[in-house]
Amino acid sequence: MKKITYFLTAILISVGFQLKAHEGMWIPMLLQQNFAEMQRMGLKLTPEQIYSVNHSSLKDAVAGLSNSPHPQGFFCTSEIVSNQGLLFTNHHCGFASVQAHSSVKHDYLKDGFWAMSKKEELPNKGLTASILVRMADVTDSIIPHLSDTMSQQQRSAIVQPIISRLKKANSENGKYNVVIKPFFEGNKYYMLVYIVYRDVRLVGAPPSSIGKFGGDTDNWMWPRQTGDFTIFRIYTAPDGSPATYSIKNIPLKPKYHLPISLNGIKPGDFAMVWGFPGSTNRYMTAPELEFRMEHYFPPLIKAFGKKLEVWKKHMDANPDVKIKYASNYAMIANSWKYFIGQMRGVKKQHVVARKAAFDKRFAQWVSESPKRQAKYGEALKDITSAFSAESKTIEPLIYASITGAQGAELLGFAQKFSGLQGMLKQAKETKDKALKAKKMERVKKMAAAMSAKLQKKYKNYDMATDRAVFAAMTKMYFEKVPESLHPAYLDKMAKKFKDNFTAFANYVFEKSHFSTEAKARAFLANPTLKEINKDPAFILAQAYMAKLMAASSSYRAAAGKLAKGKRLFMEGIMQMEPNKVFYPDANSTLRYSYGKVEGYYPRDAVHYLFQTHLYGVMQKENPKNPEFIVPKKLKELYEKKDYGPYGQDGKQDVDFITTNDITGGNSGSPVINGKGELIGLAFDGNWEAMSGDIAYIPKLQRTIIVDIRYVLFIIDKYAGDTRLIDEMTIHKAVPQPDHVEAATTTAAAPAK
Repeated sequence: MKKITYFLTAILISVGFQLKAHEGMWIPMLLQQNFAEMQRMGLKLTPEQIYSVNHSSLKDAVAGLSNSPHPQGFFCTSEIVSNQGLLFTNHHCGFASVQAHSSVKHDYLKDGFWAMSKKEELPNKGLTASILVRMADVTDSIIPHLSDTMSQQQRSAIVQPIISRLKKANSENGKYNVVIKPFFEGNKYYMLVYIVYRDVRLVGAPPSSIGKFGGDTDNWMWPRQTGDFTIFRIYTAPDGSPATYSIKNIPLKPKYHLPISLNGIKPGDFAMVWGFPGSTNRYMTAPELEFRMEHYFPPLIKAFGKKLEVWKKHMDANPDVKIKYASNYAMIANSWKYFIGQMRGVKKQHVVARKAAFDKRFAQWVSESPKRQAKYGEALKDITSAFSAESKTIEPLIYASITGAQGAELLGFAQKFSGLQGMLKQAKETKDKALKAKKMERVKKMAAAMSAKLQKKYKNYDMATDRAVFAAMTKMYFEKVPESLHPAYLDKMAKKFKDNFTAFANYVFEKSHFSTEAKARAFLANPTLKEINKDPAFILAQAYMAKLMAASSSYRAAAGKLAKGKRLFMEGIMQMEPNKVFYPDANSTLRYSYGKVEGYYPRDAVHYLFQTHLYGVMQKENPKNPEFIVPKKLKELYEKKDYGPYGQDGKQDVDFITTNDITGGNSGSPVINGKGELIGLAFDGNWEAMSGDIAYIPKLQRTIIVDIRYVLFIIDKYAGDTRLIDEMTIHKAVPQPDHVEAATTTAAAPAK
């Protein structure tokens, strides 16, 4: 559930935004908002043990994963599970890292990867792990300087310098990464101070037949039997400070790491999820939702679906191509199915009608007071008019972006040469010989730098696959994008090849300097303006980008009115319901949610239990379907019932579900019991509640979690990497005549 969120309980929208069930992704510094309820549900920790700025606490064991040294958001969540910086996350979160280290000879995606010593742990260039040091409400430093009469551009001109000053004042000369984000549509601002670790190494990953068992078929579905986990480790400089990769670096000594429980779960057990949910839009109005359903999702589904179709054909035919495109395919397939599921969920739950009912109620509330009319009277009108304007341009823009500028990888490669082309053009237009020579020297330096990066750029590229993608995407662009957005070169070549886009693709890939690494390297050895200007891929890439930029200007024009409308609507509904505790939409900042272990009834006469087992893997086994292949060793362990301390009553539990509220970005999040012990890793949501990013559905919405005991079973009994087990703090309740005591494998970080 990487990925890619929205409003409030669909069942209750018609009567307002009244929180029920276990809805909400809450700000940790405001823990007291829900603490009493969490205690009633089974939480045993104190607020200080969960979130503390001055002392080690649970929040110090939660890390956001990014590919940036200064991240503003995170693609997944992870958690520290040992006093040596061991890090758990999902298999699909570590998929790109595992793929980067894979080859046909060493196919870690297929076979899994297990480092049997720290020396075998693999570095991952660019991968970072960020831990929140503290957060603060900085609203009073920003909002008093703003007014409703300002345009969005004027507001930004005031806000950005203030944010820059606050960041500089709190970074401690670059020691911390400071992020300041708007919450509640810009009605509040919070500052988040992170420490960013830049040496994160791959430690272990199960084969995809375990970590991705069920594949695209089971994605977003329950019941699941997926061992969705990957293991990393954070390393630091010898003094404990963040550092880039070095053989001198040492494992992180964390402030806190999560103890692990082997006691299992049962219905009604308390569960708390911590992580970095990416994006929700729970306070969305009906006009915006209608816009998404009618104009936004359909072209995304069609364009992504066609690209996936082409990729899969080539991946199935060639093991090398399968490895190269595995990560990109998984990411887009996940989003594609998400869009389909969200459209289905919105329709099935009648969310548009319920939002329209709430919008009507808000409008009625506004109309009852002249003061409210003056303040909020234009909010819904601005939102409606903005989406009305955007609906006229968004579909062509989506098709133009996905099938044109982002269609074939070749066009992306070609676009990267625009800077070099600009320098060559400047050099040619320069008359002064000395100045011309200097500029040509800069051209040579740039070309050499680009040449040095070619191997990495083309590592996961296959020309035959990309050529087929080019043909399919160009055909879709030609048919779906209005002629006014057609580059003249596209129409010229379509006419030349009589709308045979396969022939057009063959021509482009044959003539372009960028269709293979060798050709690109040869061009960079002696780059000329004449050659790049006549390159068909470069011509098309430049033309696509020019058309896209021109067309997007009208789309951006509505942004200011929309931002103001949404900000005032959010402020208005908070005024309309002053006794309700609101949570902000997800925005890739640290949040917690709470719920309980519980099954659900997806439809009439059907009840899904809360838990799956290893025998479910065997029931789904299909040797002819790569999504449902079961490794031989896993079958042997099952047949012998060799589960070690991780099984229970002759069974090995695999996955379970809770009522926690999560979204994309929560992938890999720790699921914690009332004692503060790790019981699983969140990895997905369920198909019946795919509208959950827009409207939380209490009776249906579930978080799908891989049981921590299955994770340890795979590490220990399947992989035999027992050194990892030995460094974790593991709790197991042992029945005694008169009491139950906890046994731990180490004395570090006792459970609280």
